[in-house]
Formats: sequence, structure tokens, C-alpha cells
Amino acid sequence: MTVLKVKPVNKNLSVFNDFDRIFDEFFHTDSPAPAVRSAAVVANSRPAVNVIETSEGFRLELAAPGLDKLDFQISVDKNVLNIEVNKEFKKEEGEIYKRRDFGFHSFKRAFRLPETIDTNGIAGAYTNGILSVTLPKKEEAKEKPARTIEIA
Repeated sequence: MTVLKVKPVNKNLSVFNDFDRIFDEFFHTDSPAPAVRSAAVVANSRPAVNVIETSEGFRLELAAPGLDKLDFQISVDKNVLNIEVNKEFKKEEGEIYKRRDFGFHSFKRAFRLPETIDTNGIAGAYTNGILSVTLPKKEEAKEKPARTIEIA
């Protein structure tokens, strides 16, 4: 069974409503209140994360453009790394939004760390919209170079 969404066309639409309808159809929104729908989607979204392993440890790269390094709260508790952001974008006086895809950005990501991570050496940096968190390995967990064992 296929469910079809039908948006009835009101012949008494004003010019502004026609503009909004055309704008919404262009961006394929099927909600009568795209600003509300979009804000809810953004508020509940989680940024994409890359996890890279090196011989020295791991690096998390979290895509979070439009933020400042002070917007992030990073903590470690019981081998769980928590990354959290709560940011509200202010509306300027006299501005009227015809469409608003962001206004409040909030997310929390949690990563269970393996026992091999040195939690005291964790560091973070935010550059060009990417939060990079380095997770160094403990010395005993680092790869040892190959060696030859001589037989006596």
C-alpha cells in the first residue's frame, strides 16, 4: 500500500503564500510549516564522525561547522568520552525569516573508550568546522616494531 501526501491548493492564496509554496516545493518540503520541521530535524541531528586509528592512538573528527571551540564540552567519565554542544543562534531585531533551518543546535555524542586509551592524554582542537579529538594509546598498547630473535 502506498501512502500519498497531498497538499491542497487554495485558490485564494496571497502573493506571499504563493512565494512560500513555490520555495517549499523547490526544496521538496512537504510540511506546512517548514521552519518548524527543519528546526526540529536540526535540533535532533548528530554530526558525522570519522574515527581514525594510528600507531600512536585514535583520532575522532567530528563535523560541526558554524560553532566556536567554546561551544563544546568534552569530558571523560568511566572510560566514556562525551562530546556535547548547546548553542542558540540569536535573531536580530527586525529580521523576518521566510525559512529557518537552524536556530538552536544541540547534540551529545558518547564513545566508549577501550582500556588501551590513556585518558589523561586526551586533547581536542577545533579548526575549520572540524572538532578533532586525539586519544593516545597507553605505552603497553602501542605496536612494537618487528624484531629478530636469535636462537642460542
